[in-house]
Amino acid sequence: MTQPTELEKALKSLTNIQREASSWNDGALLTLAGPGSGKTRVLTTRIASLIDNSPDEHFRVLALTFTNRAADEMRERIEQMIPDAEDRLFVGTFHAFCTDILRQHGQHLGLKTDFRIYSTDDDRRDIARRVIRSEEAQRVGLRNEHITRFLNLVSRAKSKLISPVGLVTKFPDWRFAEPLELFYQLYDAELLALNALDFDSLIYNANELFTRFPAIAKLYQRTFRYWCVDEFQDTNIAQYGLLRKIAVNGFTEIFAVADDDQIIYQWNGADYKRLDQFRLDFGASLIQIPTNFRCPSEVVTCANKLIAHNLLRSTDKKPLLSAREGETEVSIIKVLAFSDNEAEAKGIASHIATYRKDSFGQTAVLARTRKLLQPIADALNEIGISAQVAIRRDEFQSTAFAWLHGILRLSAHRTDERLLELVVGTFGQMFKGETSPEDVITHAHAESTDFLAAWLIVTLATEMSEETVAFLKLATEYSQGNLDYTRFTAATINLMKKWALDTDADEAEPAEAAALTEDIDAWHALSGEITRSHGGAPDLNFFLQELDLRSKEAPIPSDTVSIMTIHGSKGNEFDHIYLIGLVEDQLPSFQSLKQGDKSPSFEEERRNCFVAITRCEQSLTLSFAEKYFRWKKTPSRFINEMGLAIPDKLTDTK
Repeated sequence: MTQPTELEKALKSLTNIQREASSWNDGALLTLAGPGSGKTRVLTTRIASLIDNSPDEHFRVLALTFTNRAADEMRERIEQMIPDAEDRLFVGTFHAFCTDILRQHGQHLGLKTDFRIYSTDDDRRDIARRVIRSEEAQRVGLRNEHITRFLNLVSRAKSKLISPVGLVTKFPDWRFAEPLELFYQLYDAELLALNALDFDSLIYNANELFTRFPAIAKLYQRTFRYWCVDEFQDTNIAQYGLLRKIAVNGFTEIFAVADDDQIIYQWNGADYKRLDQFRLDFGASLIQIPTNFRCPSEVVTCANKLIAHNLLRSTDKKPLLSAREGETEVSIIKVLAFSDNEAEAKGIASHIATYRKDSFGQTAVLARTRKLLQPIADALNEIGISAQVAIRRDEFQSTAFAWLHGILRLSAHRTDERLLELVVGTFGQMFKGETSPEDVITHAHAESTDFLAAWLIVTLATEMSEETVAFLKLATEYSQGNLDYTRFTAATINLMKKWALDTDADEAEPAEAAALTEDIDAWHALSGEITRSHGGAPDLNFFLQELDLRSKEAPIPSDTVSIMTIHGSKGNEFDHIYLIGLVEDQLPSFQSLKQGDKSPSFEEERRNCFVAITRCEQSLTLSFAEKYFRWKKTPSRFINEMGLAIPDKLTDTK
């Protein structure tokens, strides 16, 4: 008897409504899928089926999402069902897709294929400082104090597809309109001169490419016959505009999965009205998958009561249904009250130590803002429980990896003075080097060579240990022509381990050693993800572009309590969730309260709470304190809206 394939097993595991959605083949479809409803299973099974049912065809399937982690998970699931799906599939973030588009066709906008991605605020501020120093900028009164504000405004403009040309006419009464228009133009010109793009420019420039060259948009439509968009509710104007520009001549094969009750990125342009716009623009049908397979029924009931207070949502939205209705369970929701935020941190740590001792790795503490997170991690660590605050990092922490990342970039862009300064400075910190960028530049000009080759020559001429000399000679060998970055990074990591993790070495500082350990873990995870997504080790330029698109924090160890913001928790699930800081001015935030409890901002705060509580699989613990940082607070109204009682006495923290 023939054994069922992985795809057949996946199809059989779907519910009737999930199967109806995954097999949809009649134009555009909007699938409203609540938290824990199996949307990733629906998406991946649909994509695998499309490929499996067309073995003799060559079209590709486009799957877009918002995080690299979600994209990697989707790709792995699809390849488990269809092992040879790689060549007929693109799974990635909007930014990754636009990077690929510009890598292929950016020359039409003046970009070379090896363009750099400036992913950090420091990169963007460096560009802005160059702009401010120009005569044109000085003429209209641009100053350094304008940089942060104007960079934020440029980001907002690009997310709304607003061109720098004509800003003055759009905002005639705003005194900063002329300086901003000039700053925007000069900033983009400087990026182009450096063959670089920032994050916002990736999607903006892809839109610009398709606007100016519609034949390229048609090419992508022919290549990708079916599109799947995850977390569609989070799309902003630029991301939705990109889809509209490719969908020329009535294209409607778009499968969008969304939940308007989980829109928590309004600040980035997400809007519940975009779901209605999608249905109107593409004539999309609607399927709802409201059954929640993740949370206990008690949590589902609270979530429904809470979100029912929101008005800015689909009028025909169905409430969540619990797949776990009727389970025998004691109350799995607890509400704890403390005297102040310090008592809350200690009390939550004590509660976790008492009740979650066998599941630390499946426990998460969530808060609306980062300010409340570190005290929780400290309180847990003080009683011997490993806890880690999950924070996105756009750069590596350690000096060693700052140098490694810099040397890889310099290898790809060998006449970049800023990269040379980074390489010289970080190497000098590690090995007490005395080389200066000026010496290297002088040598490069005198010998008609590039900065990387000149740096290696000049540095080897200084006094160093035999081991460091041997490493630099190896680096010289690897850097002939195109850098053999895989062997070079392996050799570098081995050297850095010996240098920074040797407890007998005077120069090995504990903080640097800890940062290096995390960076090594992050590097292995990132390089593995990039290699798997590419189907093998890519060339250096592709690798660097993909690296710049990804966050650089190390994975949280499996035995460690995760401490994160609500925004950071989206897309995750844990056995046990602790949501702290449930007071007015925290959740809901002070800013939303100022705008009124009927405002879009306030409703987003309620959605934040909804997202947080629906991360749990087994238990939910909510907490608040009477004082935060010595200011008196009242319990969040969201506790009552969930149908829960406020404790009449404080929780014992002993």
